[in-house]
Amino acid sequence: MTQTKDLEMGYQMSLEQFQPDVALNHAVLAEQYGFESIWASDHFMPWYHTNATSAFAWSWLGAAAQATKKIKFGTGLTAPILRYNPGLVAQAFATLDYMFPGRIFLSLGTGEALNEMPLGYDWPPHSERLRRLEEAILVIRKLWTGDLISFKGNYYKLRKAKLYTPPRTKIPIFVAASGPKAAELAGRVGDGLLTITNPDDGYFKDLIFPAVERGLKSSVRDKESTFEKNVELQVSFDEDYKKAVQSVRPWAGNVMPIFFNLGVYDPRVVEEHGQFVGDENLAKIWVIATSSEPIIKSIERYAKLGFTGIHITSSSPSQEKFMQLYKKEILPALTS
Repeated sequence: MTQTKDLEMGYQMSLEQFQPDVALNHAVLAEQYGFESIWASDHFMPWYHTNATSAFAWSWLGAAAQATKKIKFGTGLTAPILRYNPGLVAQAFATLDYMFPGRIFLSLGTGEALNEMPLGYDWPPHSERLRRLEEAILVIRKLWTGDLISFKGNYYKLRKAKLYTPPRTKIPIFVAASGPKAAELAGRVGDGLLTITNPDDGYFKDLIFPAVERGLKSSVRDKESTFEKNVELQVSFDEDYKKAVQSVRPWAGNVMPIFFNLGVYDPRVVEEHGQFVGDENLAKIWVIATSSEPIIKSIERYAKLGFTGIHITSSSPSQEKFMQLYKKEILPALTS
């Protein structure tokens, strides 16, 4: 068996799938069933329309941290480039860490059009969004020092800005990447990488990880030994395979890469296009499981590739049933 004892296992909280009170109950259960971290989606608009929800992640994170004891919390992910001024991101997460020291992390990325364009922003090309992200991370780190900061960048400015409630501990920043340019940025300025699953091992070995290493080598900070590599694993479990597949159907539109690149921001349009995604294509992205075995094998695969953290997005018909399977069969297999 692949060594997985040191692997951090997290749970993705899809706030576009569950109303915040239901999600809060799931967070409490996740801690009880052995998950070590919660990664909350940070969306203004959801990836689909029918029966979707749209709770504000930052409000929910404070409530969930208060309702639990030790599990770690963060976003998966926040885009600090348009609707969020990076100074406000710095303030929000400094406050969370002040109240729950050592339990807070922050994942940052270039975002999606459906979270920015409904609020009136134009959707810049990826190259600009990446530059904005890098500058935003610089702003956030400057403010987290607690110093009085003046800064003039290409996109953001600070005029004698200071966080009078700074973080108590060092808040890890994970940079999201699905391509080499963002992966290089993760290595250069992040404390870790956040990426998505891919059926091809070469995607990680030949594209993502080499780019991360280039970033690490060019970084002025010594972090190679502590840099974390996180991946989101998408799972749907039920003893009835058809029910497990059907439970993933709402997410069909967001398996199409076009919606991450173009300025499509209407969830109804994304949902409509998802109707053309077949079950076999969904099964290439999602682990559709009727037992714990394929889930365990997938986790072992990513651990073998070199990931240090895996958080599971469960679109199972029953979240509690999936968590029971996790505690009874999956977690023991990973720690034996």
